[in-house]
Amino acid sequence: MDKNEKHKAAMQKQKANVDASIERADVERGVAVLLTGNGKGKSSSAFGMVMRALGYGHKVGVVQFIKGQQLSGEEIYIRDHCPQVDFYQMGTGFTWNTQDRTGDIEAAEATWAKVKPMLADPAYNLVVLDELTYMLGYKYLDEAEVLAALKNRPVEQSVVVTGRGGGAALQEIMDTVSEVKDIKHAFTAGIKARQGVDY
Repeated sequence: MDKNEKHKAAMQKQKANVDASIERADVERGVAVLLTGNGKGKSSSAFGMVMRALGYGHKVGVVQFIKGQQLSGEEIYIRDHCPQVDFYQMGTGFTWNTQDRTGDIEAAEATWAKVKPMLADPAYNLVVLDELTYMLGYKYLDEAEVLAALKNRPVEQSVVVTGRGGGAALQEIMDTVSEVKDIKHAFTAGIKARQGVDY
């Protein structure tokens, strides 16, 4: 058997496996996705899903925890070009900058109050909770309440949670968990964060 025949046979086998997997996936509902790990790209991936959803005319909610003092490209674009996206930021910036646990908890709870109606509203096809994992890790929000809201959201609604960590209980309730691994990062080599790439 020559290389072309071997390739064709391998691709036929792969197609049969893919087709069988597609056939087995017969549950129709929204999915819960956790993007975690210490590598770059978690929020970027989530905003890629925002673009994908908007391409289908879906209703999208985006809530950013932690971030909010420095403008980001996604914030600018959504505010200027995507009025159909409900976008909210906690606005306190990074917790290591605020150094105010009480203030951070108050800000987290106020932000969570914006999230809860989204997770209860079937009109939202996609809800992105950027950096939510830190709120659980620092115990700024009640984990049981957050997990219950994620689990009990409308059946057709998808949710994306980003951030490092988040805990085993969060991973357990999510349908898809992807870990972004940091192999190499420009910042550790002294290269400044780049507008349009890093923020």
